[in-house]
Amino acid sequence: MARMHVMERSEAQQIMDELHDAVGRRLAVSSLAPCPVEFTMAFVDMCSTQSCGKCTPCRVGLRMLRHMLSDVLTGKATMQTLDDIERLARSIYLSADCAIGYEAGAMALKAIRGFHDDFVHHVTQRACGFTQSQLVPCVSGCPAGVDIPGYIALVRAGRNTDAVRLIRKDNPLPLVCGLVCEHPCEMNCRRGMVDDPMNIRAIKRYACEHMEGDYAPSMAEPTGKNIAVVGGGPAGLSCAYYLTLMGHHVTILEQRHHLGGMLRYGIPAYRLPRERLEGEIQWILDRGIDVKLDTSVTDVAALREKYDAVYLAIGAHADKKLGLEGEDAEGVESAVQMLRAVGDGEMPDYTGQRVCVVGGGNVAMDVARTSVRCGAEKVSIIYRRRVADMTAQDEEIAGAQAEGCELLELNAPLRISVGEDGKVNGLVVQPQIIGEVKRGRPSPRPADKPEVTIPCERVMVAIGQAIDSKPFEEHGIQTKWGRIVTDAAAEMPGLDGVFSGGDCQTGPATVIRAINAGKVAAGNIDSYLGFEHKIELDVDIPQVQFQGKMECGRCETTFREAEERKGDFDEIENGLTTEEVMQECSRCLRCDHFGYGAFRGGRIVEW
Repeated sequence: MARMHVMERSEAQQIMDELHDAVGRRLAVSSLAPCPVEFTMAFVDMCSTQSCGKCTPCRVGLRMLRHMLSDVLTGKATMQTLDDIERLARSIYLSADCAIGYEAGAMALKAIRGFHDDFVHHVTQRACGFTQSQLVPCVSGCPAGVDIPGYIALVRAGRNTDAVRLIRKDNPLPLVCGLVCEHPCEMNCRRGMVDDPMNIRAIKRYACEHMEGDYAPSMAEPTGKNIAVVGGGPAGLSCAYYLTLMGHHVTILEQRHHLGGMLRYGIPAYRLPRERLEGEIQWILDRGIDVKLDTSVTDVAALREKYDAVYLAIGAHADKKLGLEGEDAEGVESAVQMLRAVGDGEMPDYTGQRVCVVGGGNVAMDVARTSVRCGAEKVSIIYRRRVADMTAQDEEIAGAQAEGCELLELNAPLRISVGEDGKVNGLVVQPQIIGEVKRGRPSPRPADKPEVTIPCERVMVAIGQAIDSKPFEEHGIQTKWGRIVTDAAAEMPGLDGVFSGGDCQTGPATVIRAINAGKVAAGNIDSYLGFEHKIELDVDIPQVQFQGKMECGRCETTFREAEERKGDFDEIENGLTTEEVMQECSRCLRCDHFGYGAFRGGRIVEW
């Protein structure tokens, strides 16, 4: 008889692995709707099934905790029960022997403290007081509230123009978002429970690229009101578009040579081709919007005297400094300035130069990949954390690596080495070791290793963007941490009829959030002027033909071969084919009609 046996995966283990995968997919779909108490109870219940039974806090404590949470849900609990839950959760967290127990205790503790008002509501009112989303998950996840199931159904029906029309009810820049949106909607897509989330961004792009013909949106009668929009980025353009549809006359005042804001001056042409951006902007302007380029505005109060309302959407075009020795040397440049020059068509020549890019966000990747296209001999991306902790999108990181950029993780810049000629000749870094989690990410600290000098002729600083708020502060505008202060309606305190939104009000964010800011401001400005215009759904959504239950792989977009694309600024991403889009559309579960949507309303027909 053999002493030992090669371990083989049993049928039971295979089934259990499939169950784990199913649970993981369900948890990955970050629904915005579940009751916090019910969700916490389910989590504690799941953890208790994994208990080995060795330690009392886990074996007994989790079951007691589950019963207490059940009492809260069924109306049997008292206020004393909530104190008992918090005390028990803390005890389990502190005394359990392994992660199963102390993580369950930690999450329960976080839930009862973070959602205490809702726990109290369950006890006192015998009902959930949590403000649940009234929309289907993907729409809830989209900051602009675009009717995603609706336009997917229209694309599947071959009505691409109507799909774009529906998108523009909430987002006037569908092609831009089809190319560069970070698609937070896909995180909430319930198709992820079955296999993979829908490729929502690619479907939007396909609709824009395959419109059967152009159309003219419905516009209200002229109101005689004149509004100034300061800043021609996504927030300003969105606000101007919707105000124009409401019958108001809008003038955009833009400081730079072109409209687009960070769409033009922050996103390289290989991701967002200039002719596509300009075409979409021109379509918006053709609604009757006036534009004044190369026009700076700092005295908003004086501008307000000439217009019935003002919307300030200047974006975040200033850079942040490293604060290191040698930062003023020749060869040190900010990512914002570099991308701004490229946006104006001023292409730098880095032929034969070694470039170090400091940062780990999308801007750092854009600068690194642009440097490659400008002839750099070698590009190194320096980041003080791990690659896994980078804030850049995974596809941006992978794209930079494919094009030859070197990623040097866990290296914190110490100083910039400068030669006798006053030019950069290297970047001195201190190797790091990753440590405990702070503010949601593992925090690095200096490792017991010597400093390292990375030879280079140019250092690009891409550690973040800032708002140039000082000129506005000098004219009495309130700011906090460099951001414009507004009330809940986006109006500036003390300045009647002056509104603000986008990056200058929230800090640097995504394109789709800026679009939402402009949309919200347009509605509030319309109300301020004494109107109640509505932007309405003006297309019929096809009837539901549900065929999405069977598992099916997700169709992904492809990219031009790296060696080819890194030599030019032509578009790098290939859109989905018609066959791929039709298959992708067929995967939609139509949450706007079945189950979830049937109970809570499938869509918002006007705003």
